[in-house]
Amino acid sequence: MKFVAQRVLRAALSVGDVPVSEIGCGLVVYFGVQAGDAEEQAKKCAEKLVNLRVFPDEAGKMNRSVLDVGGEILFVSQFTLLGDCSHGNRPSFTAAERPERAAQLYDYTAVLLSARVPVKKGIFGADMRIEQVNDGPVTILFEV
Repeated sequence: MKFVAQRVLRAALSVGDVPVSEIGCGLVVYFGVQAGDAEEQAKKCAEKLVNLRVFPDEAGKMNRSVLDVGGEILFVSQFTLLGDCSHGNRPSFTAAERPERAAQLYDYTAVLLSARVPVKKGIFGADMRIEQVNDGPVTILFEV
């Protein structure tokens, strides 16, 4: 599994012209499931995300988590995180998990996250539009 977490002041997700999800202060998380991933990786990702210290404390140091600041997570499935561009200019997505299994692990991870922080989701497999106001900017990549 891979994720990209971006600290935001706010973000909104829509499909076509239909608003789907919106958050205030928190994290936008783009989440990719690799072939062979399982629940154990999902647990590690969820634990890492809720405890990731990327929000400033009183001294301005990144020392607080989304839990600490009462933030939200906009959780977006993104298989393109598994794109391999090492052979030519067109990415290969053979490392990505099958959509049926990836959807299960995406939903499972969202449930784990939502037990700890407010989570809004995208729509798995949809062509989504995301507007976000990055804060910092702070962008963290993680792979398990």
